[in-house]
Amino acid sequence: MRKQASLFLVLLLSAMILLAGCGSKDKASGSSDENTFKVGLEAGYAPFNWTQKDDSNGGVKIAGTSEYAGGYDVEIAKKIADGLGKELVIVKTEWDGLVPALTSGKIDAIIAGMSPTAERKETIDFSDNYYKSNLVMVVKKGGKYEGATSIQDFKGAKITAQLNTFHYSVIDQIEGVSKATAMDNFPAMRVALESGIIDGYVSERPEAVSASGANENLAMVEFKDGFKTSEDDTAIAVGLEKGSKLTGKINEILKGISEEDQTKIMDEAIKNQPAAE
Repeated sequence: MRKQASLFLVLLLSAMILLAGCGSKDKASGSSDENTFKVGLEAGYAPFNWTQKDDSNGGVKIAGTSEYAGGYDVEIAKKIADGLGKELVIVKTEWDGLVPALTSGKIDAIIAGMSPTAERKETIDFSDNYYKSNLVMVVKKGGKYEGATSIQDFKGAKITAQLNTFHYSVIDQIEGVSKATAMDNFPAMRVALESGIIDGYVSERPEAVSASGANENLAMVEFKDGFKTSEDDTAIAVGLEKGSKLTGKINEILKGISEEDQTKIMDEAIKNQPAAE
């Protein structure tokens, strides 16, 4: 009995030491988290963000992969991380998973070409804007819609936009439009457009410039009579947890990035985007 009791005590002490070690590890991990700025983005929405194979043109390693992320959002994220004195960590996340990742604490911020819409503001907070853009249409080059000047020129056309974005809701402003099913991402929409499944998709000007520049079969249509939108719809801001302590600090950092700087960063992003995008 004594031997059994001694063995039990040894095992109990071993377990306690092991648990204490785990606790120390957790604390260390927590300390590490305090020194990182985890940013969620799709890495598939050029020129705002994309995936590339190396660190060229300032690409940042995507956590848990051998890939890198580049683009306008990544450059802004780098400036914010530097201003916060933290290491930037890019967490590649599907568009629909960005807000849940933020609210669950998997990421510290969303920097993904996201507009601070009223609906999103019910769930998360936003920083001041770090870009503003107009809505356009991406169509087939040489097709019947390339010369459109009004959104009403798309009457009867098969038009779509990305799922869970305000881009999809504005399609309803086109009279007699054939509103196609929303798609998960922009690469899928480009393929659908080239194959004739759709006649066009709604986008923001930088993405459309990027798409038409990377693919000679695509063209961007800008409107004289365009979509009616609010300022929040066409602005881009950093998504943050409700009541985040980072909001004020990030706003201070963003104040240091002038509109001229924003334009330069966006022009560079468009120039540097991978040809495959």
